[in-house]
Amino acid sequence: MKDIYPRETALKILYEIENKGAYANIALKKYLQGVDYKTVDRNFITELVYGIIKMKLTIDYVLERYSTIKIKKISPWILHILRMGIYQILYLDKVPDSAACNEAVKLSKKYGHAGSVKFVNAVLRSISRSKKEIRFPDKMQNPVDYLKVVYSHPEWMIRRWIDEYGFDFTESLCSANNKVPDLCVRTNTLKCNRDTLAQYLHEENVVAVKGKYCEEALILNEVGNISSLSAFKQGLFQVQDESSMLVSRVLDPEPENFVMDVCCAPGGKITHIGQLMHNKGQVLGWDVHPHKISLVEAAVKRLGLENISVFTHDATVLKEEFIGKADRVLVDAPCSGLGIIRRKPDIKWNKVQEELKELTEVQKRILKVSSEYVKPGGYLVYSTCTIQHEENYDVVEEFVKNNPRFVPVNIERYFPEQIRKNTMKNGYVQLFPNTDDLDGFFICKLKRLN
Repeated sequence: MKDIYPRETALKILYEIENKGAYANIALKKYLQGVDYKTVDRNFITELVYGIIKMKLTIDYVLERYSTIKIKKISPWILHILRMGIYQILYLDKVPDSAACNEAVKLSKKYGHAGSVKFVNAVLRSISRSKKEIRFPDKMQNPVDYLKVVYSHPEWMIRRWIDEYGFDFTESLCSANNKVPDLCVRTNTLKCNRDTLAQYLHEENVVAVKGKYCEEALILNEVGNISSLSAFKQGLFQVQDESSMLVSRVLDPEPENFVMDVCCAPGGKITHIGQLMHNKGQVLGWDVHPHKISLVEAAVKRLGLENISVFTHDATVLKEEFIGKADRVLVDAPCSGLGIIRRKPDIKWNKVQEELKELTEVQKRILKVSSEYVKPGGYLVYSTCTIQHEENYDVVEEFVKNNPRFVPVNIERYFPEQIRKNTMKNGYVQLFPNTDDLDGFFICKLKRLN
């Protein structure tokens, strides 16, 4: 792809996401791949795209107060240009307001007409002059609107979280969702240890510091294109958040086990399982999407794992040949993803309440079917990357009630003291980005008695 300047690349990505239904991470990869951007430009594009998606509701709130034209009547290209300009003016201290305005005008000349150029210039310069005077909903008089607008979250989400967790926790959660998360990787201990990996990365001008909770975790800073790193190509690490690593730790597979991962894409947990088993035993995984299985196979090959087999299969459909055969079964169920909004901010705008009921039915079906694979004395782990009670504890509670041969087991020992919670004694834990500085994950471990 021919090199073009960063703001125009961000504009094209934003257009694909909102107007063509593309996923943010996939659109970013498409436009950044094959272009030799400097690290600073690559990071700027990523910041613009994710930042604008993240703060879209707030940006539009401000735009509505300065625009003489209704947002619905602004052409898509000009709307994205305005959003980019407003985001830079309100949130990027290192970008002068004049530069944000001037660059927006340049883009408007290419993607609009003379009238839209004047419009963009007038709106952005007006916002720049009076940005300190912008008034948001009152926190005390209208708490829902306050959280919705100030933290840019959909109203239905805000209302559910206030009902479940209270106002203060919800504000803290929304704030955490808007922060840039650490880029965390898992050391492939089959090939090197964490300190050695950190040294390799240092030689590639990447700053790496130890993770907070997992002994194989590293937090990377000053990274450009991660897939171009020699350490990545050699299979020395896998990108994975520590909360995701903790799932495999709770599963606690042993080297000679037969382990099943029934929703194994994109491959972080299943490759961690194979690693924890020291490349021994047998790990079997499947996913309903063939293209995702290809991603898993690529990760397995790159990491040098020889104990993993994966194929395409629908986890809601029982495979009778595996009934009662597995020592460990992981159900990392499809979910709303509301625990990883800080990584995938487009989740805020893609999920609707009605989907949650459908998801919980799928989760219940997968958990029930997958439990059939566990042998007596074996273990079943259920996990999600969401914080919704009905997708997590409610699913497990109903399962245990209807399947008394499965009982929760204490999981405290798998977690460092900093994030231990009382519920771990009862076999489950809910992690949150605001209280634990981790992706929001639910993890539950059950043992089959007979």
